[in-house]
Amino acid sequence: MKKTVNQTDIVKVNAHLHTPYSFSAFSSIGQALDMAEKEEVKIVGINDFYTTDGYDEWAMECAKRQLVPLFNIEFISLQQDDQKAGIRVNDPQNPGRTYLSGKGLRYPAQLEQPYLSQLETVREESNRHVARMCEKLNQLLSTNEAGFTLDFSEITKSLTKGIVRERHLAKALRMMVYEQFHTEKAINDFLTGLFGGKTVQSTITDHAAVENEIRANLLKSGGAAFVSEDPKAFLPMETVRQIILHSGGLPTYPFLADDAKGGFTDFEKDKEKAADILKQRGIFSVEFITTRNSLEVLEEYAGYFHDQGFVVTFGSEHNTPAMEPITLFARNNVPLSDRLKEINYLGACVIVAHQQLEKQVLQGYLDKNGVADISHRDEYIHLGDKIIKSVLKNDAT
Repeated sequence: MKKTVNQTDIVKVNAHLHTPYSFSAFSSIGQALDMAEKEEVKIVGINDFYTTDGYDEWAMECAKRQLVPLFNIEFISLQQDDQKAGIRVNDPQNPGRTYLSGKGLRYPAQLEQPYLSQLETVREESNRHVARMCEKLNQLLSTNEAGFTLDFSEITKSLTKGIVRERHLAKALRMMVYEQFHTEKAINDFLTGLFGGKTVQSTITDHAAVENEIRANLLKSGGAAFVSEDPKAFLPMETVRQIILHSGGLPTYPFLADDAKGGFTDFEKDKEKAADILKQRGIFSVEFITTRNSLEVLEEYAGYFHDQGFVVTFGSEHNTPAMEPITLFARNNVPLSDRLKEINYLGACVIVAHQQLEKQVLQGYLDKNGVADISHRDEYIHLGDKIIKSVLKNDAT
């Protein structure tokens, strides 16, 4: 790896954080950034599903703490050729279904037609899908004589910022059950009934774990309240790429990489082939949610993609109820190596430079066709490093 910044200048980065504007472990953006500040994570990326609505608050709260903001977004798309071929991409259960992030979007957010309407349509369809699951949950609650039902409008109003995910339903149900039943036995008995006789495995006081069980037993495939997603909820992968490009961002492929048993999806098991296909599809940036992966695989995959000219960043997501540190680590709480920290920082430098150039209505890291300026990546790293140092210098003073 070519040294473009001094090792002593590298600061901690978390480039993928969900907030309450989609679903998050955090109760507020302020809570997330307070944790980042306390853990000395200096570069932080908002990365919500289907929305940029949190950008203004993210920018304002980062400025208060002298943190460097990254403006990102996430989609679930469909790659039809992979679907027809039965290729699992980065959704291990659904061939062809492909998560894509956009990194370093233009801020203030700006998206013209027809891309704005496409984004609004898929967001609305996603909410309608969760509303249908809520209806099935209420049917189940009636069958089990719960004495209460869930109000989708109230859930949207009280637990969300407009984007409703199935995790919101799990949280709302857990809250209502705890409100109605006041002993551990009563809660366990009721949930066991809802689960079709399957006993609760988690401690009742572990709210995040109980919500995960509700989601797994009722809302996922095979569950009593599961609803198959309408194909309209997934835009074609190329359409999503165009939305990201026209929002000023870098289309970014989130790797699953190795699971707990060392397995990979069909698409990801051959990293060289995956790199070639991503470039052919106009994707020159990748990311890893590091807690999923072994340190060895992170070093192998992240190192390879960095050396191939990709922008590589890491994040934690925090899109489950479980609260984890903002500081990144590999599976089993293994600290990241110095090499991984450097790769993450260099990737963040490119994104910082790119979004600054886009803000100034200048060409960023991608040309008008979405092709990366790989041969000049070090120049973007240098510019991003300079911008980051400027923000952090103000913090020091």
